[in-house]
Amino acid sequence: MDDLRTGPDGLRRCGWVGDDAEYRRYHDEEWGVPLHGDRALFEKLSLEAFQSGLSWITILKRRPGFRAAFSGFEPAVVAAYDGGDVERLLADAGIIRNRAKVLATIANARIVAAWEPGALDALIWSFESSPGPARRTLADVPATTEASVSLSAELRSRGLRFVGPTTGYALMQSAGLVHDHLAGCHRFDPARVV
Repeated sequence: MDDLRTGPDGLRRCGWVGDDAEYRRYHDEEWGVPLHGDRALFEKLSLEAFQSGLSWITILKRRPGFRAAFSGFEPAVVAAYDGGDVERLLADAGIIRNRAKVLATIANARIVAAWEPGALDALIWSFESSPGPARRTLADVPATTEASVSLSAELRSRGLRFVGPTTGYALMQSAGLVHDHLAGCHRFDPARVV
């Protein structure tokens, strides 16, 4: 995989984007953009958990189905799901039908729904990293960091599941807590690195 790729629009992007138009849109408009709000971050956390062991494009292409199946990832709504909802989700071809991940998403929603509004947002953003070095190659981008290990430990201590350090770092990247666009990518922001 090339570290940087030039798309059909002439823009250079991080090499993981590949040739898929939806992946390019996600990279350009969402990945690394600061994301706030309990619902939005619960969705991102849940989708990152479903992504575990799969490629992100698999989840991205099924995101509309996930949103429909999980009631827009409203924690209070998902928290009320029962056994019938679990069976409905496991029969839904529009999502990844992994029982452990479905059950974890519902259990995580029950925990988050019991928190004060804004608590998930505040908790996740409390692990925002200081600007790091510019990433010049894909090999420079870590799978985990001290901050993602700490975030994972804090989420797990509160009872959340499928929130390991790698999933935590992927969340931090996608929600804009860290800036991992490669130098040379059109989305690279020198103000967000040291």
